[in-house]
This record gives sequence, C-alpha cells and structure tokens, in this order.
Amino acid sequence: MATGPGDGRDPSADDASNYDYRGDTVERPGLVADLESLVEGDVRFDEYTRQLYATDASIYEVTPVGVVFPRSTADVAAVMEYCADRGVPVLPRGGGTSLAGQAVNEAVVLDTTRHMDGLVGVDPEGREARAQPGIALGDLNAELAPHGLKFAPDPAWGDKSVLGGAIGNNSTGAHSLQYGKTDAYIEACEVVLADGTVTTFGEVDRETLAERGDPDGDLEARIYAELDRILREEADEIDARYPDLKRNVSGYNLDWVVEDAADGTVNLAALLAGSEGTLAIVTEATVSLEPVPETKAMALLAYDELVAAMADVDDILAHDPAAVEVLDDTLVGLARETAEFEDVVEVLPEGTRAVLLVEFYADSDAAGERKVADLLADRTAGVDARRDPTDDGVTVDAPVRAFDALEAHDDAERERFWKLRKSGLPILLSRTSDDKHVAFIEDTAIPPEHLPEYVSDFQAILDDHDTFASFYAHAGPGVLHIRPLVNTKTVEGVAQMESIADAVTDLVVEYGGSVSGEHGDGRARTQWNRKLYGEDLWQTFRDLKTAFDPDWLLNPGQVCGDVDMTEHLRFDPDYEFDAGFDAALEWDNENGMQGMVELCHGCGGCRGPQETTGGVMCPTYRAADEEITATRGRANMLRQAMSGDLPDDPTGDEFVAEVMDLCIGCKGCAKDCPSEVDMAKLKAEVEHAHHQKHGVGLRDRLFANVDTLARVGSALAPLSSLPQRLPGARTLLEKTVGIASDRSLPTFRRRTLTDWFASRGPQVPEGEAERRALLFPDTYTNYSHPEVGKAAVRVLEAAGVHVRLADRTDSGRPAHSKGLLDESRATAAANVDALAPRVRNGWDVVVVEPSDAVMFQSDYLDLLGHDDADAVALAENAYGVCEYLDQFGLDSGVDWSAPAESLTYHGHCHQKATRKDHHAVGVLRRADFDVDPLDSGCCGMAGSFGYEAEHYSMSRAIADILFDQVERSRGETVVAPGASCRTQLGDRAEADGEPPHPIEKLADALP
Repeated sequence: MATGPGDGRDPSADDASNYDYRGDTVERPGLVADLESLVEGDVRFDEYTRQLYATDASIYEVTPVGVVFPRSTADVAAVMEYCADRGVPVLPRGGGTSLAGQAVNEAVVLDTTRHMDGLVGVDPEGREARAQPGIALGDLNAELAPHGLKFAPDPAWGDKSVLGGAIGNNSTGAHSLQYGKTDAYIEACEVVLADGTVTTFGEVDRETLAERGDPDGDLEARIYAELDRILREEADEIDARYPDLKRNVSGYNLDWVVEDAADGTVNLAALLAGSEGTLAIVTEATVSLEPVPETKAMALLAYDELVAAMADVDDILAHDPAAVEVLDDTLVGLARETAEFEDVVEVLPEGTRAVLLVEFYADSDAAGERKVADLLADRTAGVDARRDPTDDGVTVDAPVRAFDALEAHDDAERERFWKLRKSGLPILLSRTSDDKHVAFIEDTAIPPEHLPEYVSDFQAILDDHDTFASFYAHAGPGVLHIRPLVNTKTVEGVAQMESIADAVTDLVVEYGGSVSGEHGDGRARTQWNRKLYGEDLWQTFRDLKTAFDPDWLLNPGQVCGDVDMTEHLRFDPDYEFDAGFDAALEWDNENGMQGMVELCHGCGGCRGPQETTGGVMCPTYRAADEEITATRGRANMLRQAMSGDLPDDPTGDEFVAEVMDLCIGCKGCAKDCPSEVDMAKLKAEVEHAHHQKHGVGLRDRLFANVDTLARVGSALAPLSSLPQRLPGARTLLEKTVGIASDRSLPTFRRRTLTDWFASRGPQVPEGEAERRALLFPDTYTNYSHPEVGKAAVRVLEAAGVHVRLADRTDSGRPAHSKGLLDESRATAAANVDALAPRVRNGWDVVVVEPSDAVMFQSDYLDLLGHDDADAVALAENAYGVCEYLDQFGLDSGVDWSAPAESLTYHGHCHQKATRKDHHAVGVLRRADFDVDPLDSGCCGMAGSFGYEAEHYSMSRAIADILFDQVERSRGETVVAPGASCRTQLGDRAEADGEPPHPIEKLADALP
C-alpha cells in the first residue's frame, strides 16, 4: 500500500536548500542522515512533505525544514538535543488545526499524531487519564466514555484536534462557562526541554520552587529560578494587567501561576497551556476528567437585532447555563439560502435577526425542563414589562429581552438547534472569490456586560474600513467569532487587515478584554500582546521564554517574538496562479476552478477518524494516516503546484501519482468539508489534463469502456467467465494489465435485464399508473446482476408505476472516473438527447446504481453546463430507485409483508455526498424491516480503483474500516445499493456471497 511521500523518494533529493542557523550552514543530506540514525520514527525532508506541512488552518504559509514523526519521548529528546547543538528550530505540531499560524514555522516539525497518539492509562476513581500528545480529543473521549467521564474542553474540531495542541493552545469550546480552559485540567506533563532534557512538570509548593531554582544551574534549575523571580517581582503587575476573563489565551499563562502561588503551590504544567510549543515539548500529559452530564436542555431565543441579543447575555448568565451561543442576521440570512440549513432556519420565529442558543446541563430531564422554564419565564417577564406602559404613558425601562423563544429537550431537537449554530463556519468558508472571511482578529474576548457597546464599536470599525463581518459563537464568555471580508492578494487588502487589527486591539484594551479568547497568538496576534500587556510584561514574557529556551529554538517568533501578521501570508500581493491547462468542466462559482483549488482553509476536517467523526471524508486518510492522502493535503499540494510554490507540473506523472492517484473520487469532501472542497471534481480535471499531455493507458481505456466489454462478455456467456478460473489466469492478468489477482471479477449473464423486460413488458397500464418511469439498465445491473433490475421493476409496479426500460446502458460514469472527460461528455450528451424528450413528456428517470444516478443529477451539469436546459431537466427528474419511492411517497400504498429480519444498511458514498442516502432507510423501515444504518465512508472499491493491482491493499485497508462497522452492527443481513460496495463486501473473509441491494429486500417484502 502506498503510504505517502518519502516512500521510494530520496528525502535529501531536493538539495537546493541548505540551512544557515546562527552562522553555521546545516546541509539537508547530513541533517536527514543524522536524524534517521537517532530516531525510530520516520524522517522526511522531501519537497512534498515540507509543502504539506507549510500550512495549518490559518492564513499563513511557511515551509518547514523537514518533518519527523517520532515514536517515543526518546525520539523527541534525540531530535531536540541534535537540533539544539546546531541551532535548528523545532516545532511540535498536532493536527495542524491552528487558526493563528502557530503551527507553521521554518523549523523541524515534530508530528506526534502518527505514532504518539495513545491513551496510556485511566484512573476512573481519581478521575484522571494519562495520554500522549497526538491523541485526538474525540478518540480520548471515546475511550473514556465507558467510565462516564470526559476531557471537558470541547473545541469545535475536537475530533481532529489533539491533546498536545489543546495544551499548546489552552483550548476550550462552547461549554467553557461550565468547564473553563485546558489549563484547569492539566495535572502534570512529561516534557522535553530545549536542550533535550526529559523531565516532568507538575505541582510544586512555593518553597520547593525557590529551593530548586538556580540562575547558574542546569536548564531546569534556571527555569525554576526565573519563575521564582517572576512570582516575587512581577505578581502585582500581572494582577494589574491581565484581563479579568474566563477566556484569555494571549501571552503566557502567568495569571494562573500567580493565582496558584497565592495558595502556596505552583503547577508548572499549567504554565505550558497556551505557550504554543515555545517553552517545552509535551510528550505525555496527565489530565483531570469530568463526568458526562446526565442530560441537557436548550432554549432558542429570538431577537430583532444583534445588539439586543448582546444586551441580554449578562442577565442570561445568572441562570448558570453551560453554553450561550450567538448567530447574527448575516448568518441567519445565508443559512436560509443554503439547502443544507434551510429546514433548520424555517423553525425561527418571523422577524428573527439574531439568535441566542442557551444550553443547560442537568441531572434529570425534569431538572433540565425546569431550568429552561425558569429562563423563559424571566424572558417573558422582561417582554411584558417593556411593552406595558405606566399610568402616565411612559414605557417601563426594563432590560432588553427576546421577542420569542423555542425550547428543545430531546436529542434530535437539540441537535437541530446546534446544527443552526454550526452553520456559520461552512457558510463563511465557502467563498471562492479572492475576498475571504479571514481569521486574524476573530476571537477577541470581552467581559459579557460590555458586549453591546463592543459589537457596535466593532461594526463602526468595519464600516470605516469599508467591509463587513458576521458575528457568531460563544457569547456567554464574551468570545465572538468575527471574520472581516478581506482580499489579502492586494496591497490594500493587507493594509486593511492590519489596520482593522490595530483598531480592534485598542477597542479590546478599552473594554478590558483580550485579543485572543480561544485561538491563540501565533503569527496573527503576537504583535498585539505588547499593546495588550504593556512593555514591562512583554519583557517578562521574553525573559520567561529565554529561561526555558535560551537560543529561542522552540517555535521561534510566537507569543512574544517578532512575527509580523502581514508576512508569510498564504495569499499575498505576490501570489500568482497558473493551472497550466484550461478547465474542461463547468465550475459554477466565483473564480472557477481556481476558486475551488484555493478553497481549502486547512481546518483538518478530512483527518477525523471514522469511529468518532463518521461521515464519508476522507477514506484514504483514515486508512493510511498520511497527510497527503487527506483532502487538505491534496488541496494544498494542488494549489502549491499551480501557484509555483511546488515546482512540479500538476499534470506530470510524478505529481499525479504521488498526490492525486489515491483520491478515490468518493465525493465525500463535497459534503463533509466545511468549505465543500470538491476534490473528486478537481481530480477529474487533473487526470483529464494529464491524459491530454501524456496519453491514456490500456487499463484506463478498458475500464472507461467497461460497458462495451460487459456487452461482449454477456454475448459470450457463460464462456466469458471461464478464463478467470483457469490456473495462473489472474496472475497473468495482473502482470499484463494491472488488475489485482486477488480480486474477484464480474461474471456476465447471457440473458440481460433488457432481454427479460423485452419478453415480459410492463405490467401496470400507462393510463392507470401513478407515475411513469424509465428505468435505466446500467452496465452492472443489465449484464451482471439483472435480478436487481427485476426487483426494481417489481417494486415500482407494486407502487403503481408504469415502468419501461431506457434503451441506453452506459451513464458515462466509468470514463468520467478515469478522467476521460471528452468521452464522458459525449456519453452524457447522447443520454440527454435520448432521455430529455421523454422527461419533458412527463416521464421520470429511475436508476438502480447510485453512482449512475448521481451522474445524471450532478455530473452531467458539470460536463454540459448549467445553462443546458435538457441536462437540467434530466438532472431534476432523475432519481435513485429508493429515492424515487420515498420522494413521491409511492411505497405508502404497498401492503408490505416483510420477513422478521434486521438489516445493516451501508449507503453509497455518492448518495451520501449529495444528501440522498436517507431515502432507502426510510422505505425499508416503512416496509417493517428493522434497519441499522451505518455512518460509514466509502467501501474502498470505488469503481475500478479496487481492481487495480497497485491500489488493492489501499482498497482493502479502507474496506477493513467498513468491515469493522458491519461486525459491530445489529443487523442480520447487510444491504448496499452500490455495485462496488457489494463486490467489496462479498470479497471479505467469511462473506456468504455478495449482499443484496435494498430493492431486492423490498421485493422480498411484497405480498
């Protein structure tokens, strides 16, 4: 199985870069060889890996020296000691989800997420856990769940963010009102210091700190001495200058240390919270845990303006909520226009221009209901008081209250409310123009009582700079996410960004807030710490940094360094873009294909594990655990190749093989990615351009024309199935054509579905039918599994549909999946010419195979254009077979007689990506089947991908994730609508043949 860049590539091959640190030239080949001899983990300094780690989720891009994937604390210590001797910077990095740029630097990056990602131990009685820094918070909490415990801080990307990153950023989340920040949960940390020393930081009493401190001692002693000095000399200044907030992650965590010291102890591990890897490298952490709440309850409060909502926050806090979240009119309006969220927005009371979501934790449902009732009673009282005039006709001066409210107590309704809140990020990040909602001052923290004035003043700053932003997120602790619309590709845009940041920092200081209440300092905000804390504390920060890191090698420049927010921008005025070819597909967005290439902002949503994240995206990353196999990795590499940061031709053999080849075209990113990066479509463009320049291989031609092969195989059946059974035939096929010898090949039926239907004819007269449907006899159904098509005909007719078969069998999907876009376009045009007239005459087109249905519904518009009226008509009237039954309620009139059988349902990734996967589950349940739908990704077969010899191991690795889910499911029988999925499931160990299509189970349930 291909596992990413560096395998088979000489990591020192890109020898153009030598590194000059503090006057000494460090050459890459020697650096690589030395590190490889020192560590058990992987050492990668090739150009591809360096570019993969040049970005995080921020607006910045800095190419690192190289990347090491340590396996142990000893590896980390060896790298740090070696680099310290040579003056080479080091950057510990987790999931790369940082929004301020603290996870990119010109340094040797230590990625702990590959190997150092385990849970070391749990003490349920003591409510503590010990874990390595690379463990994802979602995985950590999944392992703690059986004990009824959790690591409480809940950043939005907790299932992708890791423990080390949470410590480095002092992370928190929507429920910080209840739980606070990460610093409250750090009991002890094993760390590697800047000279390679391994030690443990935890709680020490004040006297011990002073006794162990020695300004002339070893590094650890000097650290203790400096902390002792700060506590003796700087405590008053720290008390005076640090903002009095629940949420402040700017600067070093000295206020926490001072508060601790007042009780006679100091927790040095908590000092690392928010240090962004600039003080020490955490290699293991002991954290305290919280019990999982028994139940929750929510209220949705509607306001006619944002400032009114902000004015209500301080009073709401008196009710002790766990979370108070806000959504402004900009996002409510955009959500209303977005298909995914319009059903959520429709519940809002008329006139809603701002929303507060208030969640309570409770010990019982009754207690939760009482908390919501108390809140709503208070809101109603406020409204009545404000609206009732006094005897002299003057309106009572009462607090501003919501004009309406909704409440939610069951899981589904609460999830609906949270879905509305979470709609903000996907909408903001979906812009494909040069103007972006940029994260640079988006998480300021303000005392909640000042929010109304602050929001008004912030809006005035935006007006002065001729731009706008949306306001959303954590109103309870005073942390609003505010991302102004800025174009950093222009000189004016960069100046505008810095000017806004400067003005907002002044505003923050005026209101006693912090420049970062959640996302940290990094490259975006480090320079503003000087203004926030003053010169004296700025120097204290630098002295502390020097005590920990005398040569400033650990993530240099951050927190109290010299990074400038306008430097190292991913998109700057010098940025240029040249794809090197013209787009072959229609891109219905601003900036066309370029807009899509540049759309990934790096949040790492594609890196989530199946067990805790679910969804479709990104199956190859889940199987390989390699950045280059994630959507983020491919998107970054493609953009870097097209902008010149990576010198490779994006259509060249090496780039296509290394970067694009393992994308299986599942389309999951088009749904699961917050920005909706459509990597499957981008891959089709790149492969098409590659074919134009380099020609098309034999195997690609064969797979692209599988309909012709199947037709010949059917005509020669059963003889056509004999050769693959001959000894050595499959081995020969693998050596000559590249089809995996371990993969079972399709068999063909002499009597096709079209043959069967021609002799049978429709059974429901056209004049008596509920609807008229053309069933599309796709290649797989027609020639290999006609029984599925027969089942579809029987069920449709039982539902009162007049059925006929289309006289076309190739949707164009095979050619499209191989990047042969001219061929798929020609097939699409022919199908539209054949089917559109019938559609205009009132016929529906129904498809058994999900990928073919999505081809009609979506890909034809990319091939033929959204202004092709016939293509649009076909797209709007084409349905998967279960979608068709569900959409029009056709199954409601069937007198089902299902056997007592439970089903495990695995949906097709293309259906999931287009949000059409739920239809089959609904119909099966109404037919009285007990259905357990899997939250599964792609099966790994992906059309021809799983047949290709070099992809077979990857295909099986992806399938193993699905197989594990099937084993844990409650269903007796697996059903899957996709032909590829059924092949993959049929090939698994101990499988009793291929599983049925859902339509076959429905046919079994007919009277």
